[in-house]
Amino acid sequence: MTKVQTDESIIKKNQIKAGALKAVTILAAALTVLVLGFLIVYILVKGVPHLTPKLFAWEYDSENVSMLPSIINTLEITLLTLLVAIPFGIGSAIYLVEYASSKNRFVPIIRMTAETLTGIPSIVYGLFGMLFFNSFFGISMLSGALTLAIMVLPVIMRTTEEALLAVPKNYREGSFGLGAGKLRTIFKIVLPAAMPGIFSGIVLSIGRIVGETAALIYTAGTVTKAASSVFNSGRTLSVHMYLLSKEGLNTDQAYATAVVLLVLVIIINFISGRIASGVQKQHGEA
Repeated sequence: MTKVQTDESIIKKNQIKAGALKAVTILAAALTVLVLGFLIVYILVKGVPHLTPKLFAWEYDSENVSMLPSIINTLEITLLTLLVAIPFGIGSAIYLVEYASSKNRFVPIIRMTAETLTGIPSIVYGLFGMLFFNSFFGISMLSGALTLAIMVLPVIMRTTEEALLAVPKNYREGSFGLGAGKLRTIFKIVLPAAMPGIFSGIVLSIGRIVGETAALIYTAGTVTKAASSVFNSGRTLSVHMYLLSKEGLNTDQAYATAVVLLVLVIIINFISGRIASGVQKQHGEA
């Protein structure tokens, strides 16, 4: 009887602990959703009433404070950054997972360096870009894109590495058994299977690119025109919003810009998610 009672008390204690942990988890999730919902509603309430056609005029002036040139610059610098960061990030992850030996002393150093780079403040990247890239390309979209590429490279590399590690080894062994080579196995079997995880890193990177301000002020500049070349200066949407709020004369327009920035990020994330789902579905059918 004593042993039975002891077992029952242990079970009750475990149930209480599990219930408490579940309650804390639900509370944390609810708090996160509430905070996020409050921020979104606050931005929409403050910004939507001030969305007017003049904010989307082709040319910026002190009267319309148009954001259209900044939207174009944001899309341009996002594309440039991804064109640089994605090949290097995915290529580095492939090397670390598929080619580097487990006894290679440089692999832990590379991973530690990547994790360290993710914690560096963006203002430091901006100062580095100003001192290094600006000396070659001046204050331009290209300097800003290269600086942002260094910022998001660790994110893409680490998420891609984890996605590749999650692919079952039977996929590789089956491919090798059918006579496929290493490179063909990676590009035809492993990468498609890891694509959802890779796209997660790309989506996170896009969010950081679109929302970055400090690094771009020093590298891409604050020119209000749409950049006609990668060697021209231009302000992105986040820089535009920051400068409007800083001046204090167009605070309402700054909130309207925040709404457009929010919608832009949601659209980009939705498109990326659809692409990832399509790739995964195609791989599953294959």
